[in-house]
Amino acid sequence: MVVDCAALAPPFAAAAMQDKLTLMIPGPTPVPESVLLAMSRHPIGHRSPDFQAIVKRTTAQLQWLHQTSNDVLVITGSGTAAMEAGIINVLSKGDRVLCGDNGKFGERWVKVAQAYGLDVQVIKAEWGQPLDPEDFRAALAADTAKAIKAVILTHSETSTGVINDLETIASHVRAHGTALSIADCVTSLGACSVPMDAWGLDVIGSGSQKGYMMPPGLAFVAMSDRAWQAYGHSNLPKFYLDLGKYRKSAQADSNPFTPAINLYFALEAALEMMQAEGLEAIFARHARHRAATQAGMEAMGLPLYAAAGHGSPAITAVAPEGVDAEVLRKAVKQRFDILLAGGQDHLKGHVFRIGHLGFVCDRDVLTAVAAIEATLQGLGLHKGTVGAGVAAAAAALAG
Repeated sequence: MVVDCAALAPPFAAAAMQDKLTLMIPGPTPVPESVLLAMSRHPIGHRSPDFQAIVKRTTAQLQWLHQTSNDVLVITGSGTAAMEAGIINVLSKGDRVLCGDNGKFGERWVKVAQAYGLDVQVIKAEWGQPLDPEDFRAALAADTAKAIKAVILTHSETSTGVINDLETIASHVRAHGTALSIADCVTSLGACSVPMDAWGLDVIGSGSQKGYMMPPGLAFVAMSDRAWQAYGHSNLPKFYLDLGKYRKSAQADSNPFTPAINLYFALEAALEMMQAEGLEAIFARHARHRAATQAGMEAMGLPLYAAAGHGSPAITAVAPEGVDAEVLRKAVKQRFDILLAGGQDHLKGHVFRIGHLGFVCDRDVLTAVAAIEATLQGLGLHKGTVGAGVAAAAAALAG
């Protein structure tokens, strides 16, 4: 039975200090001061040599992050723009595609593909469960006519906190020989290793407000040689999202349309920070924060929503029993000015989500765990030993 926490909650006073909001959601994520300061520069001409120099530097940095020698293109838009661009630039009307659906964003790519008249075969898993690579292997192996032109899936399913086995699924796509892999890496890129070339990925989409440690506004699309071959045959309508225009201008260190110039300043600053930390250190940090968050929640008797062993390094979804997740989330915000994410669609009120990607450090994770634990104590709903959550998180961070 779900308890109405509002009836149990003490009258938490509003925080006396202002402008202390801490974002612990899967996006937008916290932004470093150096990135904010870079954005504050006066704009420059987007056809100037100075801007071209920034495009040249950031292009090389983006290839480093994607672990690829392929094109990585920048669109002024959201992560959804990146994914839509990836889909419509390599496919044609009526093409048959496999689309993985185990959460809100998997559902979105099904809708996008259907909106463009693609023949969509959905491979589903229950929310909270990972997609089964064997389902993709079987469907691709059965396609002896090679009618399947693409496999579309989400790597880190933000709505449920599940990480899908993109590497294995991509290997099945390569074995098919004809289909392309199109991956939503919006909350995985910059949080875990996504080696585009090593895994043979064809299209990767991502967005600036996640692991890039920037405000929203830039979208990134990486394309393989195979994807560009498919582009030459694609007949789906496109203009602003025509990646051929972006590729042509990128070769001249430019952009086909007026870009978000100040976000480019931020991009350069953020990527410089990431390079200074190093890829392996970035991935280890996110894995450590996942372990600490999961340990803290479980020590408090709060079940994790994602299947065991399949939690995303970017976000942890929690399914508290006997607690209205929305009331708990709002109480944490009111008392500690820490913003957690709620559940989406049918998970609203049943799940809250803790983002731990991008510009997040050990202190942020400990603070979030402590705030959730203190809020549960204040509501009289703490099920474990008082302090067990913080102790478990601290132990995981130390380990």
